[in-house]
Amino acid sequence: MSVAEGPTINTIAERAGVSIASVSRVLNGLPTREETVRRVLRAAEDLGYVPNSVARSLRNRRTDQVAFAMADIGNPVYLAMVREIQPVLKAAGYRLLLHSTDADVADELDVLRGLRERYVDGLIMSPLRGVTEDHVAAIAAARAPVVVIGSVPEGTPVDNVRTDSRTGVRLALDHLHALGRRRIGFLNGPLDTVPGGARAAAYREALDALGLPYDGDLVEVGDFYRQDGARAARALLGRAPDVDALMCANDLIALGALDVLRRAGREVPGDVAVVGMDDTDLASVAWPTLTSVSLGSAERGRAAARLLLDRLENGPREPRVVVVEPSLTVRASTTGVDPE
Repeated sequence: MSVAEGPTINTIAERAGVSIASVSRVLNGLPTREETVRRVLRAAEDLGYVPNSVARSLRNRRTDQVAFAMADIGNPVYLAMVREIQPVLKAAGYRLLLHSTDADVADELDVLRGLRERYVDGLIMSPLRGVTEDHVAAIAAARAPVVVIGSVPEGTPVDNVRTDSRTGVRLALDHLHALGRRRIGFLNGPLDTVPGGARAAAYREALDALGLPYDGDLVEVGDFYRQDGARAARALLGRAPDVDALMCANDLIALGALDVLRRAGREVPGDVAVVGMDDTDLASVAWPTLTSVSLGSAERGRAAARLLLDRLENGPREPRVVVVEPSLTVRASTTGVDPE
């Protein structure tokens, strides 16, 4: 090796007695055995390959990166969270990495177990199907702090940010009932998800509190996407053409329902009032604009980032729980009038 050429990963690999692939993994901060990291770092420093700042990062196993694992990177709820998480962490010198799990529990567990390799300094995650015993075990074994956005089992030793979607459903049904709606249909997402299960139970509870009977013909279960909302709305309207309101489990479902109602010649809100959930940016640009329950996506993201940053900067402490209260934003899809 000449001085002009400088050290390469080949010479580092030869000096450390490891493969070139192992050197590449270490220098790129990818999960690698501790012994391999030490040998590569020692060889790289001896050969003058690694800048001092990078060497220090490798020695300390600090990446200056935080990950956010969510079910669907395209869902506006998670985008609202990202817009709040990133500036909080960026101001403290951290980069934000995004990971879409597709609501796959196995993928979520892989992300958690990967924390043992310290590929990031901390993790914010939002498991759509809830926190299982395997999640709890993986969190306990993690070598980096974790914050969970969503419901967790009572007593789980993890920082947690949650909302109360049951109260949100009740706000929506109270609003529709006050407008004189009595045949209130419900378009929900999968029942094996935390929001789907909670909102199904809340719908029944709200009907009971209002003195309205539960009618299975007024309920359709699909998924949390626009096309599924459209399919669910067509199926429900086919069974119950006298429906006079639709409670939708999120805004994407509501947008699909609005498309179907428009094509069917049903006026909104004259014939059918529609309420969404999450109060995403889509609600204010829908036609008509969409009345929606806010579950504080932005607030939840900001709170999660602050909890994680506190852990990173101040170390261990008792787990904290932050609860964000829902609210209802009334727009033209239920009243015919846009807010001022």
